[in-house]
Amino acid sequence: MGICLVALAKLHLLTPAHSISAPLLAGFICPFVVKLAFRFRIVRRVYIDMLYAARLFFFQLSQIAFDAGGDRQPSPGDGERWQRALRLVSERITHVRRSPHRKAEKRMGRSGVRGKEVVGLMRVMVVMVGVVQATAFYGVNLKHKNKEHRNAYATMVYMGTPRDYEFYVATRVLIRSLIRLQVDADLIVIASLDVPLRWLRALEEEDGAKVVRVENINNPYKGQQRFKLTLNKLYAWSLVDYDRVVMLDADNLFLHKTDELFQCGQFCAVFINPCIFHTGLFVLQPSLEVFKDMIHQLETGKANPDGADQGFIGAYFPDLLDQPMFYPHLNGTTLDGHYRLPMGYQMDASYYYLKLGWRVPCGPNSVITFPGAPWLKPWYWWSWPVLPLGIQWHENRRQNLGYAAEMPIVMIQSVIFLGIITMTRLARPSISKLCYWKTDKSSSLMQTGLKFIAIWSIIVAYIVPFAIVPRTIHPLVGWTLYFLGSVALSSVAINSFLLPAVPILVPLIGVLGSLLVMACPWYPDGVTRALAVFGYAFCYAPIAWGSMVKVTERLQVSLEKRTNFPKIG
Repeated sequence: MGICLVALAKLHLLTPAHSISAPLLAGFICPFVVKLAFRFRIVRRVYIDMLYAARLFFFQLSQIAFDAGGDRQPSPGDGERWQRALRLVSERITHVRRSPHRKAEKRMGRSGVRGKEVVGLMRVMVVMVGVVQATAFYGVNLKHKNKEHRNAYATMVYMGTPRDYEFYVATRVLIRSLIRLQVDADLIVIASLDVPLRWLRALEEEDGAKVVRVENINNPYKGQQRFKLTLNKLYAWSLVDYDRVVMLDADNLFLHKTDELFQCGQFCAVFINPCIFHTGLFVLQPSLEVFKDMIHQLETGKANPDGADQGFIGAYFPDLLDQPMFYPHLNGTTLDGHYRLPMGYQMDASYYYLKLGWRVPCGPNSVITFPGAPWLKPWYWWSWPVLPLGIQWHENRRQNLGYAAEMPIVMIQSVIFLGIITMTRLARPSISKLCYWKTDKSSSLMQTGLKFIAIWSIIVAYIVPFAIVPRTIHPLVGWTLYFLGSVALSSVAINSFLLPAVPILVPLIGVLGSLLVMACPWYPDGVTRALAVFGYAFCYAPIAWGSMVKVTERLQVSLEKRTNFPKIG
């Protein structure tokens, strides 16, 4: 199932630079895991092989986590160490398959089938090591040239929301994508004083941005907690060392270089709403006079429709809708006055979801913006294929920043999930003994309690992995880890209550099917795509209901049978 998602992702974005990417390797894990989850027949001797592979894996993981920090770039010796580790694992696999001591192994209860399962487990470990190598160290070590510029791109970072880290990652991706486009401007990050210093050092030393630390502007319109610090965007007018500043939100995805915006006037913005301009990208001429006047109007309680930067700046420039459209001069002349920017500089992602393509005839199609609910931002791993543009943002991150910060957590969770699958399968006879009890007056109450526990354990198996997978990991890695976690936690209920595996995993199969339907790249428009998803859900609903009924009946029969067995011990 992972391979299917990988193939569809490659149809969306296929470039020569991809080669063997982390998403491709991560997709290979899923078929191995599904096979191993239902075929494990391993005795104690297997743990020697598991521990051997785990030692190699954690040795390499320590090189990532402790040698040079989570975001370091690969050194020339990294490739040799990885090749040596993979060669050792391969030799171990060969030893398992060609061991001359077959008779001794048979006396220990290790059959040829079990040997194949050991090989399969070792292959999973090899693929996991490969994922770390391909994904964690991917990303270009970009440095912005130390050159004096008269213009700047600026964004902001602040603390105080449940999604601070996600926006910090988005800011780094934005900065690095601008460097890759070779913009002729400084890159400024307006950071509040409470932003962690390690974040600021990464922005300055690794990304080449200039950090300006500021105090949070007191927001008198605190109706929405989400927007209480967005007025820090007003500090862009205090950057008087520059002639023009392009102020950006972190959720902008640049497709092309936009240095022509520095020719615009004192204030320019895009109307993605027919009547209200969007402050996700706007051009301004810094001025301390304007900045002080804005702060004064905040203190006097100027009307603000939404309590955020959008409403305040919109009220400060109320006549922008009547201004002419900006078109850059070929000779590079800087304009005066206020202008409307073509919509191609702020292409709302929701328009793409309707047509599954860009049809913006006015101006260059340069920048995509993602306004809307925070949980629908493109940097979350569930953003694709639910939102078609999510994979494009993550490919931008993969090429510019990589995923080294998240990969140690991903690998540790993968090992834990594989361990749960193995241990629950090995301990199945012992766990089932816990269900044996004597028939007494409390047996009915006991059955009800166990049924309640079984049902909730199945529900938790699908919820917990979604909550603990690192939010900003690549979608292909995130969905693979989610499936692995759901299989692992579902195996607890399957082996504890001796339930049928397939009906328990039907919801997981349904999720996979919906992802494949959404990821299909051949829909003509978003309406057709939505109808296809609805049709799939309509056809899948009876299957889901039937599996739920079957699990309930099997659980009831299993519990009733247990009451007829004598309590062991």
